Amino acid sequence: MTGVLGVDGCRGGWVGALVDADQVTWHTFADIGAALALPVDAIAVDMPVGLPAVGRRDCDLLAKAALGRAHSRVFLAPPRGVLSAGSYDEAGRLHRELAGGLGMSLQTWHLVPKIREVDAVADDPRLVEVHPELSLSELAGTGPLESKKTAAGRAVRLEVLRGWLPGLDSVPSGDDGLDALAAAWSARRWFAGRARTLPEHPPYDERGRPMRIVT
Repeated sequence: MTGVLGVDGCRGGWVGALVDADQVTWHTFADIGAALALPVDAIAVDMPVGLPAVGRRDCDLLAKAALGRAHSRVFLAPPRGVLSAGSYDEAGRLHRELAGGLGMSLQTWHLVPKIREVDAVADDPRLVEVHPELSLSELAGTGPLESKKTAAGRAVRLEVLRGWLPGLDSVPSGDDGLDALAAAWSARRWFAGRARTLPEHPPYDERGRPMRIVT
C-alpha cells in the first residue's frame, strides 16, 4: 500500500481517508496506533503532536490569527502535564499552574484522551499535525469557509475537495470525513515537500517534536 492518510477524531475512535493517486479509501480505527500500522508515506492528524511544557504554542496562536473571524475553530493545546489529570477539576488546576493562570475549556478536556493517544506515538516520522480548516482555506485559496455544521458549509467543502479529487464520490456523513480528507491533502503536500508550516521555523518540545501545524 502507498499513498497518504488523513485522520480525524470521531466518536469512539478515528476516521481515516487514505488517498492513493486519485482514489480514496475510507477507514475507521479504534485507536491511532491502528492508523499508524498502515504502510503509507505520510499521516496527517487533526490533533496536537508537539506539546508545550508551559504556556501556549505559537502555532495555535498563528492558526487563530490566520482564520480571523473563524478563530474559535482552533483550540489551544494544553501543556503536556495536563495529560496526567484524572478529572476535569484536576486538569483545570494543572492547566492554571502551567499556562499562567489560564483556565481550560471543557471541550479541550474532552479531547485529552485523544491527545494522549497521539502523544504516545508522536515519534513516528510520518506523522504531522494539521488543522482541516487551515488546509481547506489553503486548498480553496480563500479565507475561512462557512461553518461545516451547516448544509451550505458541507457543500462548499465538498466542492473544494472535488477540485483536488474530481472523481470524489461519497464522503461519510457528518464532518469527520471531510476533515480527514482535508488532512490527507496536507499530508500529500507534506510528503511532496510543498507544505507550509505555522510557524515557518517551529520550536521543539521537550521530547524533540516540532510544535507546528502543516498546511
